[in-house]
Amino acid sequence: MRKLSFLVLYLFIQSAGPLLAQPTERLIKILVAPNHSDWTYKNGEPVKFDVTVLENSNVVKNVKIYYEIGPEKMTPVKKDSSILKEGRITLDGGTMKTAGFLRCVVTAKIDGVTYRNLATAGFEPLTLKPTVEMPADFLQFWDKAKAELAEVPVDARMTLMPERCTETVNVYHVNMQNFAKGTRLYGILCIPKKAGKYPALLKVPGAGVRAYNGDVAMAEKGIITFEIGIHGIPVNMDPTVYTVLGAGALKGYQNYNLDDRDRFYYKRVYLGCVRANDFLVGLQQFDGVNLGVTGGSQGGALSVITAALDPRVQCLGAFYPALSDVTGYLKGRAGGWPHYFDPSNIAFNNTKEKIATCGYYDVVNFAKQLKKPTWFSWGFNDETCPPTSMYAAYNSITAPKSLLLVLETGHWTYPEQYDKLNQWLIEKLTGH
Repeated sequence: MRKLSFLVLYLFIQSAGPLLAQPTERLIKILVAPNHSDWTYKNGEPVKFDVTVLENSNVVKNVKIYYEIGPEKMTPVKKDSSILKEGRITLDGGTMKTAGFLRCVVTAKIDGVTYRNLATAGFEPLTLKPTVEMPADFLQFWDKAKAELAEVPVDARMTLMPERCTETVNVYHVNMQNFAKGTRLYGILCIPKKAGKYPALLKVPGAGVRAYNGDVAMAEKGIITFEIGIHGIPVNMDPTVYTVLGAGALKGYQNYNLDDRDRFYYKRVYLGCVRANDFLVGLQQFDGVNLGVTGGSQGGALSVITAALDPRVQCLGAFYPALSDVTGYLKGRAGGWPHYFDPSNIAFNNTKEKIATCGYYDVVNFAKQLKKPTWFSWGFNDETCPPTSMYAAYNSITAPKSLLLVLETGHWTYPEQYDKLNQWLIEKLTGH
């Protein structure tokens, strides 16, 4: 019973995902903010960063801070320290002459504990252009891959999970044939028990190796949900299995075979998302029309990619998409996760073959293909998926699009963001 209780808690935490990633409150708070309320500036316009240190909501006087200012993810152009006699200071951040993001990172050590916060000013972000190149045969490459996938039988196998079912929703562990021969795709399917036809929502995962719990709450609102894993392993195993795999065989999976566009790890992943839709649209409970996709980070990338590859998708909602404009570092600015060409990786990855492969898998080139409505949300302080990279993808979209900016957020979300995303998805999928 004790082991079962731990497993249930683990699955809840994993399925909650970014909701639980919001930073915990700490005794000392460093507040950093640009001096424009919208954190946005024109190219060449000076920016100042207001810094305040608080304890118990009161200003902490005579605290020493250290700060760095410069383009996000790049070498700081200014590094200094200051003693805040009154607990506050305004720092001169300088400016940027071209579109991008200027970041101020502040730290303070108080009673042996180091505290940190940051703020990021955006310079004409809606004018940012991507750096990644579009391969001449991009569409042909993926059309051929999808044609090959279509030749593989779905061969879906559903196992009811009574312990997870509710009065109104059935929950299944599902596996099916994926793109490569002998590989399987696994996920958790939640279907309303009441007879009828329902819209469907594919939920694609953030980076990592974990179990999944399925989205029962959305299914109780009358939407079939299918939450998938990407690694070709069951998604209902003991937590220790994923820990071992994540530290061993699947560690750094995002780098596997980056020098070969046909063997790159994400080829099976991207096509697996299309295969998941093959399964969803084949369900007798599906309404035949309304299919959406959603996810955050790696899942945000997979949402864009799935909607671009599969015309059956009618809408996508995503948080901070990764894998966006990854070649930014090669042009002197931030690139997207997994940061293939940042200072720690460039010596290994800066080859003609790897750069070429990135063109076939970068979110930017899929964003250009989108036709249906899209919804996004992110903040300027994201250090995992730099806003420079995300805007490069967002600005490439010509389909209907909307962006909810929650400026101070990093690679995490407030509950209100999830509420707005779910409201948008429900409206698009159900019409109310």
